[in-house]
Amino acid sequence: MAIDKENASVWSTAWEMAAFSFRYPNRETAEAVVSGEWTAAAVEIVEALGGKLPEDFGQLPVMEEAQDAPQEADAIIDTFVHTIRAEATRLFVGAPTPACSPYEGVWRAEDDGVQPLLFVNPHSMEVERFCKACGLGRPEGTNEPLDHVATECELLQFLAALTSGAEMPEDIQVTVDDLPEGSPEGAYDQFLLTHVNIWMPRFAEKVIAESRVPFYTAAGQYLKAILDLAK
Repeated sequence: MAIDKENASVWSTAWEMAAFSFRYPNRETAEAVVSGEWTAAAVEIVEALGGKLPEDFGQLPVMEEAQDAPQEADAIIDTFVHTIRAEATRLFVGAPTPACSPYEGVWRAEDDGVQPLLFVNPHSMEVERFCKACGLGRPEGTNEPLDHVATECELLQFLAALTSGAEMPEDIQVTVDDLPEGSPEGAYDQFLLTHVNIWMPRFAEKVIAESRVPFYTAAGQYLKAILDLAK
């Protein structure tokens, strides 16, 4: 589905939701899932884009647990934070390796038949150059490669928002004409084609297959759905 001004704001929200789902989880993540807000938002976004999620999407046991015992909601949320943090660590951090690497460079290195190295592989460096061309860099105080799944989703969120007519933030030292391909929609399409579409659908499928916690199965299903719609 090509991005244009009419659907760009929905796409911005869709990528924001994906980024939120694959950042390292915290209490805000747990509250959104336990309350049912995360599931409702995912369904609404995908339907607004003309797609459909699996019939059993979002039927998460933790939501039913909270509905059955609302007086224990805080305790349920606290327990769920620990559950999803442990699963996020197993899936995306791992010891010694994650079940599903969240970095494009790792996937692309495996495709190339070479040893994956964070930061210094050519695909990660391409993403970093692309972000820089969009006026974006690594947030101060962080040392994470910019080809993380959530960061790439945030980049698409940013470009979709600009396409919808949002103003370029004052602290970004580029204009929309300076963006790759000379426009936010051009930059969006280029990044989707040359980066996201090459590896992220496989990442989503592996998360679905590997997850032992229903939330991450659902997060993988949501990501797969918007990626299918974005083609």
